[in-house]
Amino acid sequence: MTLELLSPAEMGKADRLAIAAGPYDGIGLMRRAGAAVADVVLARFSGAARIHVLVGPGNNGGDGYVAARLLHESGAAVSLWASATPRQGGDAALAAAECPVAPQPLSQLQAGRGDIVVDALYGAGLSKPVGGDEAWIIERVNSLGLPVVAVDLPSGVSGAGGEVLGSAFRAAVTITFARKKPGHLLMPGREYCGELVLADIGITDEIIRQTGVRTFQNGPDLWRHDLPVPAVDTHKYRRGHVGAFSGGPAATGAARLSAMAAARSGAGAVTVLSPANALQANAAHLTSIMLRRVDDMADLSGFLGDRRPSSFVLGPGFGVGDKARDFALGVLAARSGPDGLVLDADGITAFRDAPERLFEAAGADRAPALVLTPHEGEFARLFPDIADDRTLSKLEKARAAAARSHGTVIFKGPDTLIAAPDARAAINCNGAPWLATAGSGDVLAGIVAGLMAQGMPSFEAACAAVWLHAEAGSRFGPGLIAEDLPLALVPVLGELLGRRHQLTNS
Repeated sequence: MTLELLSPAEMGKADRLAIAAGPYDGIGLMRRAGAAVADVVLARFSGAARIHVLVGPGNNGGDGYVAARLLHESGAAVSLWASATPRQGGDAALAAAECPVAPQPLSQLQAGRGDIVVDALYGAGLSKPVGGDEAWIIERVNSLGLPVVAVDLPSGVSGAGGEVLGSAFRAAVTITFARKKPGHLLMPGREYCGELVLADIGITDEIIRQTGVRTFQNGPDLWRHDLPVPAVDTHKYRRGHVGAFSGGPAATGAARLSAMAAARSGAGAVTVLSPANALQANAAHLTSIMLRRVDDMADLSGFLGDRRPSSFVLGPGFGVGDKARDFALGVLAARSGPDGLVLDADGITAFRDAPERLFEAAGADRAPALVLTPHEGEFARLFPDIADDRTLSKLEKARAAAARSHGTVIFKGPDTLIAAPDARAAINCNGAPWLATAGSGDVLAGIVAGLMAQGMPSFEAACAAVWLHAEAGSRFGPGLIAEDLPLALVPVLGELLGRRHQLTNS
C-alpha cells in the first residue's frame, strides 16, 4: 500500500524530480498519464455512445488530449471540448498537437444519454473557485447524471484540502498518478471522487521520498512495526498500567468504557480512578479492572508514587472545572512514571478558558506525551482562532493545533485526522456510520491510552487506535453500541499481531 499523500505542490516537485532523473521527460509522463485514463475508460465504459473529453489549458488538459487521441485510435466516438488553448511550447501544447480530434469550445458542449464525460479541466492544482462556462458545464453534466471520469481529481475539488471551490464534478471514477492527494480522502472531496484508481506513470518511490512528504493515509503499514507484542516472559505491569479518571456517581460509565478499551488493547493493568462518592457505582460493574479512590491531588500523587502508571485517560464523563484541569496538569507535571495523557471530552473543554496552561505544561521538558481527541466543537473550544480560519483546510488546522499544543491531535470526524507536533499527519478512511453512537469516543481514548501504556509512541498509538476503533466498528456493523467495541477489537488485533509474528519470524 502506498501510504504517502502528496499535496499539489509536492506532486509538482515529484514531477520535476522525475523528469530530471529520467527516463521520461515531461511529455513522456503526460503520455503515460493519458494512457492510464484511456485504459480505465475503455475497461469500464466500453459501451458508451460517445466520450466527451473536457480539457483545460494546463497539464491536466494535456493528459486529456493524450486520452482523447488514444480513445479515438481505439475506434471510440470521441468529442473534444476545450476551455482555452494550451500555452505554446509546453507539454500540453505538444499533446494537443498530437491529437487528431479537433477541439470545440467548451461552452458549446452537447451531450446526451449513453454518453460519458472525461474531466481534464483542472485537476488537483485548483486554487480558486470555478466559475463562468466551466461552472455552468459542471452543473449541467451533474444534472444530466452522466458518468464522469476525472483526471487526477474532479475539477472543482481542492487537491490540498478536499474543499469544493465553487462547483465540482461528481465523478464515477477518478484516476490519479503516483500517489493520492489529501483532497481524495478529506471530506467533502472524498464523496466527489467515486472509485479511486492509482496509476503508475513511472515516478519511483525514491522520487516520492525526496519530496519530503509528511502526510499519509492511515493504515497498519504506517504503524505496524510499533504495535506492541507481549514477550514470552512478560507480566502485567510490564505490559503497561493505565489510569482512567471517573466522574461522579451519575457519570461513571464513560470511564469504564475507556478502561475496558485500554485493557482490550493490551494494557496489562487498568485502574479506574474514582471519587469516593462513585466507588460503589464503579465497583458494581468492574471485575478485571482495578479501582482506586482519587478525590484530590494528594490522592493522585499517592497513586503515581505507588503504582507508577504508564498512561492516563481523562475526560470521559468527568465533568468540567478546576478538578479536571488540576488532574491534567498534575499528570503532565510528573517527571517520572507516566509516558502519556489522553485528554478527551470534558478534559478538553475544561481548558477552553485557559488553553495556554495546558500547552505550556505539555511543552515542558520531559513532560508526558499529550494526545488530544477533539471533535469539531471541542476543537473550536481549544483552538478558536484556528477553527475560525477559513483559509485553512482541516489538514492544516490539525497540524497547527498539534504544533501549538505540543501534542498529538486526533481531529475526529468522517475524515479523522491525526497530526503530530513534528508536522506528520495521517488521514483515516476506514470509518463507518455505526461509530456515531454515544460512548464511541470514550472507547477510542481508552485504546490510545492502552497502546501508549505499552510503549507505543504517541503519534503511532493515535494512528493505530483510530484505525483499530474504526475497523472494529465497521466489522461489527448495524446495531453497534459503545459497549460492543472493546470486545470487537479482539479479532482485529489478533489478525494484526498474528501477521506481525509472521513478519518477525520470516
